[in-house]
Amino acid sequence: MTRPSRARVDLSALRNNYELARRLHGGRSLAVIKANAYGHGAVRCAQALEGHADGYAVAFLEEAQALRASGIRLPILILEGVFDADELESARALDLWLVVHHEKQLCMIERDARGGGLNVWLKADTGMGRAGFALRELRGAYERLRACDKVAEIVLMTHFARADEPDSDVTVQQLSAFDAATVGLAGDHSLSNSAGILGWPTARRDWGRPGIVLYGASPLRTQGQADSQGIEAVMTFESSVFAIRWLQPGDALGYGGDFVATAPTRVGLVAAGYADGYPRAAPSGTPVAVDGRICRLVGRVSMDMMTVDLTEVPNAGIGSDVELWGRQVQVNEVARRAGTIAYELLCNIKRVPLVYENQ
Repeated sequence: MTRPSRARVDLSALRNNYELARRLHGGRSLAVIKANAYGHGAVRCAQALEGHADGYAVAFLEEAQALRASGIRLPILILEGVFDADELESARALDLWLVVHHEKQLCMIERDARGGGLNVWLKADTGMGRAGFALRELRGAYERLRACDKVAEIVLMTHFARADEPDSDVTVQQLSAFDAATVGLAGDHSLSNSAGILGWPTARRDWGRPGIVLYGASPLRTQGQADSQGIEAVMTFESSVFAIRWLQPGDALGYGGDFVATAPTRVGLVAAGYADGYPRAAPSGTPVAVDGRICRLVGRVSMDMMTVDLTEVPNAGIGSDVELWGRQVQVNEVARRAGTIAYELLCNIKRVPLVYENQ
C-alpha cells in the first residue's frame, strides 16, 4: 500500500469559480495561475479552463514558457514583467503580454529594435507602495509607450492593498487616485483582484484578475470559504489514519509535550506533516474531518505525520479517511488557526501527488 496522502483537485469546481468571478466582474478576466496555480498545478488548471478563460496571468517568464510548451495559446500576462532584453525577446516570440511597472522596463521596450505588436499593461502605484509608476509619472510613461512603435495596445492597471478589508476606505482612495490619474488616457482598465471582484463593485472594469477565489477560498476577512456567492473548494488535502494509541490522563504527546491528556484520549496517527505542506504552526484544536466527522488536531505537527483526537469517533480506526482541508474543513480556518492565510497553505502543497477529478 502506498502512502495515502494526496491532494484531490476538482477541476469542475475550478471552472465554476472562474465563471462566478467573471460573471460578478463583468467584461473579461484573466485566470491568475502563478505559483503553479497556487499549488494546484498550472498546466492542468490552464487546460481545464480552456474554452472558459479569456486568458491567464503568471508571475514571471518561466511560468509562461511552461504553459506555452504545454500547448496553451490563449493570452498570458506576465505580472512582474521582464527582467532583461533577452526576456523581452523571448516574451515577444511567445506572444506574451507584459506588465510594465518601472523605468527600466519602459526603456527596454523603447530600445528594442526587434519588432512590434506588444500588448503592455502599464501599472500605476495608487497606494500599494510596491510596484508601479508613481501617479505623477504615469501619464508620461503612457505617452512614451503610445509613441513607441513596438507597442500595439496599452491596458492601464493597478493593484489593491486592502481590498480584503471591506470596512477600510483605502480601496476607495485607490480607486479615486486611479481614475484621476487616467482621465483622458485611452485603453482598457484592470483593477480588481479576487477581493476587488467580490467586495468592490465600483472596481469592476474591463479586465478582472481573479486568483485565490478560483481555488475556493474567499480573500475577504468577513467571509468563509464556501460563502453565499457560491465559491467551491477546489483542493481536498487528505490522508488516512495508519496507527492508533490511547493516552491516559497526564500523558504528553509529540515534540515538546505541548499536548497533555486530561482524560483517556484515543489518538490516531495521520500520514501527513509539514513536509507535505500542512502548517507546523497549526495548534491543538485545529479542525480535521475523520470519516466525515469534525475532530481536532492534537500535539505538534511533525515533518511526516500528525496526531488527531479520535475519542468521539469510536468507529474510526486504521484506514479511516482524514480531510485536512477541503469541502468540510475550510482552508481559511486552518490558515487562521496557524496564523497565516489560505494562499500560503495552498502554495505550500508539495510531495503529495495531485489527483485531478472532473476533467
